[in-house]
Amino acid sequence: MRLKAFFLALATIAFAAGPFLVPQFGGFDPGLYPYPQIDPPVQPAGYAFAIWGVIYLWLLIHASVGLLKRNDADDWDPMRAPLFVSLLLGAGWLSVAEISPVWSQVMIFAMLATALVAMQRAPVLDPWLARAPVALYAGWLTAASFAGLGLLGAGYGIVLGEVGWAYLCLIGAFGTALYGCKLRSDAPFYPLGVAWALVAIALKNWGDHWGLVALAGLGVFVLVVMSLRAFRVEGDLTRDI
Repeated sequence: MRLKAFFLALATIAFAAGPFLVPQFGGFDPGLYPYPQIDPPVQPAGYAFAIWGVIYLWLLIHASVGLLKRNDADDWDPMRAPLFVSLLLGAGWLSVAEISPVWSQVMIFAMLATALVAMQRAPVLDPWLARAPVALYAGWLTAASFAGLGLLGAGYGIVLGEVGWAYLCLIGAFGTALYGCKLRSDAPFYPLGVAWALVAIALKNWGDHWGLVALAGLGVFVLVVMSLRAFRVEGDLTRDI
């Protein structure tokens, strides 16, 4: 278990170092697509990406506590392997995204899948140090992976166009979010991470695509309600232990 905690800490550091190693990355290059994606409706407003600062810091705290204080805790161990895979993929994601939107899309869905497994396996105890940072990370990945899919579909001119892909990917992100909430009914930061992105998508399309605004707004409402419910479930579980 201690070795797993050590390798997870290394992967977390590598993941958090990504923006410093690839500082020039500011989003997908529109020219990487046959149909350049300039300010597409599926992409959240720029301010939303500030959540990465919270995610990086919280995951670093998570890894530090896991290595120094919980390295032999049986309930922390099951989440370590899938989280390690997700963060290791994430450490190289920015470099791949600079040159290949297709392969970066494959990687981010793999990151999401393994992050969801890690969230599902996270312990009931230490909710703020163990489960919450993983849940927030998985929540943002849920929205980001489908936003990237929308860019890819529209960028390669596949049938639907930019707005059509935005609708499809909002539905996909929301459906995946409902599944993630079912996986862990006591992880309030998972739906909050998705909702944060949906708010930014709604604001991005305000005044231009009211249908997208309405769909994103509906998703935000449902996810916030589910988050409040998850806070209650989390509190009940903690009191019962």
